[in-house]
Amino acid sequence: MTEENYSFPVSLKTDQTRKILLFGSFLILLVLWLINTPPGLLGKSDAVGYAVCHRIASHSFYFGDRPFSLCARCTGQYLGFLLGMGVHFFRAKKQVGFPTRPIWILYGLLFLIYLIDGVNSVLNLYPGLENWSIYKPINSLRLFSGLGIGIVLSGVLYPLLGQSVWREVSLRPALCGLMDWGMLFGGSNLLGLLILSQNPIILYPLILLSTAGLLFLVSLMYTMIWIILTKKENSFTSWWELRWWWIAGISSALLQIIAVDWLRFSLTGTWSGFLVY
Repeated sequence: MTEENYSFPVSLKTDQTRKILLFGSFLILLVLWLINTPPGLLGKSDAVGYAVCHRIASHSFYFGDRPFSLCARCTGQYLGFLLGMGVHFFRAKKQVGFPTRPIWILYGLLFLIYLIDGVNSVLNLYPGLENWSIYKPINSLRLFSGLGIGIVLSGVLYPLLGQSVWREVSLRPALCGLMDWGMLFGGSNLLGLLILSQNPIILYPLILLSTAGLLFLVSLMYTMIWIILTKKENSFTSWWELRWWWIAGISSALLQIIAVDWLRFSLTGTWSGFLVY
């Protein structure tokens, strides 16, 4: 048997072993996290939010007598990101060009609103600094500023993802029609109004979707990192071909969440927010 014929099955076997190890690692991480986090869907949602959000009760909306899994700003941010990626996925497909200059200006304004409201909110946390604040912060402003920055994140990351993974793309702006932007901004405003309605039937799935958006964002970032590390940029033609890199990405995200959850719980001994105001 020639060296050429011999090398193929060895390479194939190695590739299959890596996939088994990868999927096995993902299952182990998932089981460990499920066992060691609060019970119930909302408990698991809280544990995801716990890894990135301060979860201050006064800065959060409530579902009955319990705060959302994420503060008002983070709730909006990750719902906005999830909505934005959904609109990009169905409307842009493999159009992965960056936005036009007017849209960049709009993104800049949304970021500025997010930044000003965030700083203003922090100033009101500490005695003596509240005199420097511009206005009294409220959760509805935190929510809508978060929705705005979520749209910005999706508008930047979708083109980055597409230009990193697809073999053939169109460099036209990912979203360029009035219908696209109507769906994006109309949908984000609708999400905000649905949360403000305080209807428990609506709030329950939105809480879960907000933490799903967080998990999706972190997984997406790690997926792109794994694609770069394995030097597979611009080599994919379908979403199905991305499945193993996506499993690597979500495994990495889960590992990060487990590490932060463990560290934070070890320091505080509670799944609640850092501060009570």
